[in-house]
Amino acid sequence: MPASRCPDLVTMLSELIASPSVSCTQPDWDQSNLQVIEKLESWLSALGFQTEIMTVDAQAGKANLIATLGSGPGGLVLSGHTDTVPFNAELWNSDPFKLTEKDNRFYGLGTCDMKGFFPIAIEAARKFIEQPLQQPLIILATSDEESSMNGARALAEAGRPKARYAVIGEPTGLKPIYMHKGMMMESVRVEGKAGHSSDPSLGANALDAMHSVLTELIAFRTDLQKKHQNKAFKIAEPTLNLGCIHGGDNPNRICSRCEVEYDLRPLPGMDLDNLREDVSKRLAPLADKFGVQISTQALFPGIPAFANDEQSDLVKKAEQLTGYQAESVAFGTEAPFLQRMGMDTIVMGPGFIDQAHQPDEYLAFDQIKPTVAILEKLIEQYCL
Repeated sequence: MPASRCPDLVTMLSELIASPSVSCTQPDWDQSNLQVIEKLESWLSALGFQTEIMTVDAQAGKANLIATLGSGPGGLVLSGHTDTVPFNAELWNSDPFKLTEKDNRFYGLGTCDMKGFFPIAIEAARKFIEQPLQQPLIILATSDEESSMNGARALAEAGRPKARYAVIGEPTGLKPIYMHKGMMMESVRVEGKAGHSSDPSLGANALDAMHSVLTELIAFRTDLQKKHQNKAFKIAEPTLNLGCIHGGDNPNRICSRCEVEYDLRPLPGMDLDNLREDVSKRLAPLADKFGVQISTQALFPGIPAFANDEQSDLVKKAEQLTGYQAESVAFGTEAPFLQRMGMDTIVMGPGFIDQAHQPDEYLAFDQIKPTVAILEKLIEQYCL
């Protein structure tokens, strides 16, 4: 395919926004990302990249794309996710799937988080198509970042791609991010025994037991926050949010089942499996006390916390190019999975996180050219 068939930046962005790729834990919302992957593959192939579509979930139509220009043992990865979150169309002032230009902004679902990064990365790569690279430039597109991170997990399990440096283009206002908290979403289920409310001995009340479960979870949160602190974060402690609770069916019936779901944001150095084990141990004595069964379950595998060395080559180079000191954030990304493969990794991209996951999501025009320029400098540094 001739290079002329790779469209200009705005056309690419428009076509990506017009390609729905919602990922969600709820099946009614979840969609394939193949349309986005196939567009990116055709454009990058036209520019001379060697491309590979990696199947993540064939039945659900989920895939990653690894596009490589040049070869060698090191190189630079420019990485993004192809999926978006669900949306409320009635709250938008424009069609979420139509790129709309207004007030020096591009509006559309995914403009900021983070389909907009791909046309910018491709625009930066164009400059180097005719130049012999000493190390490879890899553009990486993943699936399901907004739900399970299964795309990034598949890459980490395969140990691919291989590179020395990685930039994940999440919306950070072009500030380099070298550290973020992890994320766990967990549930605790209490199974009791139903009976008539007039005689408590006829059953085992799951709500009574859940009261003590909640007390224990709150005590666990307090203990974690006493033991673990990192002043590099705006909120220095790990957080544990009790998010929702469901149980019972009628006031005059002993509650036979109750379930709570919570969100835990661990700091770097806190292991997800160890945290789960700690919760299970703390809750186990309550089962005998109330005559119930208590089970815990991870609602998804979780995102490890991420921390790079503040003095790493990529962190210092990004600080030099942007004029910003590297920071930490509370939201999770695919960074720990790329770091696991041995890459010096940062999170840095156009747009701002407060525009993500919102009606009328947008990417401001003034974020585009600076991002292209910064990525060009990074490609020069690590690939030429």
